[in-house]
Amino acid sequence: MSSHSPHGHSSLRTVQVLGGGNAGSSAHVRSLAAGLVARGVRVTVCAPGEADDTYDFTGVGAEHVHVPRSSDPGSVATLRAACTDADLVHAHGLHASFRAVLALSGRRTPLIVTWHDRAHAEGARAHLLRLLERRVARTATVVLGTTSDLVDRARRTGARDARLAAVALPRRSRTGENEECEPPPSKLRAELGAMGRPLFMTAGPLDGRRGHDLLLDAARAWRGLDPVPLVVVAGEGPRRAELQRRIEDEELPVRLLGGRDDVGELLAAADLALLPGGGESRSVLAQQALHARVPLVAALTGGVRELVGDAAELVPPHDPEAFAAAVVRLLDDPERAALLRDLGTRQAADWPSEDETVAQVLSVYDELTRLRPMI
Repeated sequence: MSSHSPHGHSSLRTVQVLGGGNAGSSAHVRSLAAGLVARGVRVTVCAPGEADDTYDFTGVGAEHVHVPRSSDPGSVATLRAACTDADLVHAHGLHASFRAVLALSGRRTPLIVTWHDRAHAEGARAHLLRLLERRVARTATVVLGTTSDLVDRARRTGARDARLAAVALPRRSRTGENEECEPPPSKLRAELGAMGRPLFMTAGPLDGRRGHDLLLDAARAWRGLDPVPLVVVAGEGPRRAELQRRIEDEELPVRLLGGRDDVGELLAAADLALLPGGGESRSVLAQQALHARVPLVAALTGGVRELVGDAAELVPPHDPEAFAAAVVRLLDDPERAALLRDLGTRQAADWPSEDETVAQVLSVYDELTRLRPMI
């Protein structure tokens, strides 16, 4: 595959716009940047500086331009300057996409946007988000949705061209590359205080969208089990103090671990992975659990069914009793747990690889630029 065109054209230059975003979209941009650079594409990633500190876009050969999350005139001007002479711009997430729409105003540069998740808000802010969605969908040349629901939403909102995106679970970043340093599961369980008792694990920001209230409701029921399981939550966020108070007041068997860069090791040590709420259309935790052959119990929200198929124990959303009961049933049914492990391996094998994800994106780029065959 060549990124060099005939007739003396220089290599394709793309600008990837990231507004900070969640871990899934940020890791996707890093993976995409690495794959594009490896194929001779010049990549500029416009994102907050802390995103480059975490995901190391420059480390995979991309140029990084610091663009704050806000859509104030200064940020838009910085992004507009970075997009000068770009063959196309690819924005990830609603807010980054809106910023790109503003920056490209008056230019004919093709704009691709990827919607990784549905933006959520309440009250007047919900109305504003709908207006932003409509503006982005109608302006973008192509909208890529990570789930069928997001593709349908883009079409309803006015997208001229909406397609299902291939999105791979990226390989581990630089924070977890040295596998020789990983502690064995038994050591990690001992450090967590989970020896001789079941260990449940979940991960994600401590915000209002991840089902943490449902998880704590379910944990009340698990206090009656013998032995009492331990639930560990990896993640940080604005609700930490509130959740910690409830854990202490109700004496729940739950530990908030804060931000961790060893989620894979935590999963490997766990008996079950738990996904009590939405927040991601393609849950990174769900993908990691299936890859790691850890049985998953998930609330049926967003794109969970499309992602995991029959390879998880799926329960109705917003129903802590059903969630708690599903976990107990799975603990008592090792044959069902073993079946879910096998089904998870088969389901994960059907997910797109990073190479396939890059290939799909390159095909869209080629279609829009018509500079050269890139596949």
